[in-house]
Amino acid sequence: MTMPVNFDERIDRRGTHSAKWDMMEPLFGVPASDGISMWVADMDFRPPVCVQAALEQMTVHGIYGYFGDDRAYVAAIRWWMQNRHGWAVEPSWIFTTHGLVNGTALCVDAFTAPGDGVVLMTPVYHAFARVIAAAGRQVVECPLALENGRYELDIAGWDAQMTGKERMLVLCSPHNPGGRVWSPEELREIAAFCERHDLVLVSDEIHHDLVMPGHKHMVMPLAAPQALPRLVMMTSTTKSFNTAGAHIGNVIIPDAALRKRFQQRMDALGISPNSFGMVMATAAYSPEGAAWIDALNAYIDGNRRIFDAGVNAIPGLRSMVLEGTYLAWVDFAGTGMEAAEFTRRVGEQARIAVNRGPTFGKGGETFLRFNIATQRDVVEQAVGRLAEAFADLQ
Repeated sequence: MTMPVNFDERIDRRGTHSAKWDMMEPLFGVPASDGISMWVADMDFRPPVCVQAALEQMTVHGIYGYFGDDRAYVAAIRWWMQNRHGWAVEPSWIFTTHGLVNGTALCVDAFTAPGDGVVLMTPVYHAFARVIAAAGRQVVECPLALENGRYELDIAGWDAQMTGKERMLVLCSPHNPGGRVWSPEELREIAAFCERHDLVLVSDEIHHDLVMPGHKHMVMPLAAPQALPRLVMMTSTTKSFNTAGAHIGNVIIPDAALRKRFQQRMDALGISPNSFGMVMATAAYSPEGAAWIDALNAYIDGNRRIFDAGVNAIPGLRSMVLEGTYLAWVDFAGTGMEAAEFTRRVGEQARIAVNRGPTFGKGGETFLRFNIATQRDVVEQAVGRLAEAFADLQ
């Protein structure tokens, strides 16, 4: 039986070792007492009841030994990918990592060498560049084209950038921070680009369950089957079900040769999953979890409408149309302000902690990213504060 969901329930996360709330003041100077945290990408909602129940069963048993017999866990992943995304996954294709930043780092380690180039379509999730650079590889930024307030591919421009030293492309699908749900045609263009330049294609689809009404995400292997010999798919329950602290992710590799290389790095580094994450993922990838996701997306869509209406009413601000994820990408270019000034107003006057655009790479200079996966009254309060902070423009 599916339990009713109350996303309006206020949950005080302060003092719970929450990065999102407890690090707001140290990192951004936004006071913990009355600040609003809209930066790091986790939600202020409880996960589905089935996830909580699975954890409670573990604590009642009271023994936390090594996890064995992952058949139910693997079956849950396969069920989810088939029923929610139409893709049949073989058990042998699935690897479990400590989240998808770890999965990205393992791909960099397995499929590239120091000095190689790794392509990013910027602006994009900042952790990609961080792990690539830390591994001694070159971050190759291929800027997305901003056309009429929407990101588009610039394949011709990217072709011209390639030097032959690039070995991998990391795709964010749906796109963080721009919220684009790439069309099947665009995914095929990206796959063809990777084929032309002989790039391993790592498709990070951690947000693929978080899609707004009227839009449909397609997984890369279905959009571009020709990419399978070079494709690494990355998915996870952690963004979808607000279990990021579990640090668990799925790296799914259909090609045997790529699987062998990835397995060698997993073995060499002694990577093995934690039992809490596997239990939570098994519970989440279920009919009850699916019903919860449907309710979540409808709720976030309601938040999106309120946030966009309020932000777009402020002269000089423009919120990019959100097709997927729960991350609003707001352009302040129209204010004519320097980044330091509009960032100061959001942090000091509106008392909202947000992610700063330049951390996402080229193209992010005039943007800030707002996490709207929170209670609706918090979104309404944030919009009101922004209007006050930029009242002189109205």
